[in-house]
Formats: sequence, structure tokens, C-alpha cells
Amino acid sequence: MREAAAPESRPYHHGDLRRALIDAARRLLEQEGPTALSLRAVAREAGVSPAAPYHHFKDKGELLDAVAHEGWEMLNQALTAARAKGANLHDKMAGLGVAYVLFARDNPSLYRVMYDGSRDKEDLPTQMRMKDDSAYCQVRDTLVEAGADPTDEIALELATTAAWCAAHGLAEMASFKSFDHLKDAVGGEEAFFHGVFEHMKVFAKVQPD
Repeated sequence: MREAAAPESRPYHHGDLRRALIDAARRLLEQEGPTALSLRAVAREAGVSPAAPYHHFKDKGELLDAVAHEGWEMLNQALTAARAKGANLHDKMAGLGVAYVLFARDNPSLYRVMYDGSRDKEDLPTQMRMKDDSAYCQVRDTLVEAGADPTDEIALELATTAAWCAAHGLAEMASFKSFDHLKDAVGGEEAFFHGVFEHMKVFAKVQPD
């Protein structure tokens, strides 16, 4: 898996300390992975005193939640853009799945923090499900466009969850070497992702217009 290129580290001097700490945490996450994160390490990366992070985060968990929040916002934007590009409903659904997998591929450590921070919570992050432009709502609304009944809330939630799990499963397995021959056969990694989604039942129900 490929990590996103880390921006150049710049010591914090003034302005938004919280922003500087989150940026520093993202750099450490991208360079060294989640185990490298601590408030002390983030303070050092940001160029502030070891006590400075405690003005905004009571512990490492709160800092990770803030980093995960940014990850969900980035995913929301990626799926919103992908949905807008779809020429028809079938393309929109496949495009949403591909955008999800590409996000996970390009931001593996951030992606892991996003889900590790959600695993033991009673509900998924609000920016995933409650906002109209959230990643979850992009999938749900495309299914409604394709004919899913918006008044049957349980069925719609199950269908959205099925699509989400399909994308999450491929994201987890996308780098498997055993898929290399398929990637070569269909013309590359992104074409492979499209091909997988086009053969998944939850996506195949959305026929081209």
C-alpha cells in the first residue's frame, strides 16, 4: 500500500495551534504509522512545547479523533466528486466504490485510524452518516435514484450497508498479489476495481440508463 507524500515539516509559530497539531499528527501518521503518534511526538513535530497539545486535546485519543474527522471529510469530498462524474446511475455506483478504494489505497494509515476510532463506538461518526454530503449519504441517495424505496428505512439502510461493505472489502484486499493477473488482463488497477464493482450484485442491480 502507498502512503500519501508527507508535506514538509514546519515549526509552529503563531495562529491556529489546533490546526498545527492536527497537521503534525497527519505527517507523523503518513511517515511512521499510528504507533508513532503521541502528544509528545506531535508537539515535537509541530515545534511547540510538550504541554501545548493539552490546550486542545486531553489525550492521544482525542487527537486521533480529530485526525479521523479530517479523514471522513476527505472521503466525503472524494465520493461527492465521483458521484458528480457518473454519466448514469450504474457509473455513479461503480464510481463511488472505486473512489472509496482509491482513498483507502492512497491514505492507508489515515484510513486505518478512521475505522479503528469507530470500531467500539455506539454509532459511526456523524460526518459519515448525518451530513447530506457525507460518503454514506452519497451511496444511499444514489440507490434511491436507482429505485430504492426511501420510505422503507431498514431496507434502504441494509442496501447502503451492503454497498459500503463491498467497497470496504475490496479496499482491504486490493493489494493482494493474487489479483495481479486480473489487473494486467483488464488494463490496470483502477480498471480492475471498476470490473469488480460491475460484477457485484449490489452494484449490478443499478443498470445503465
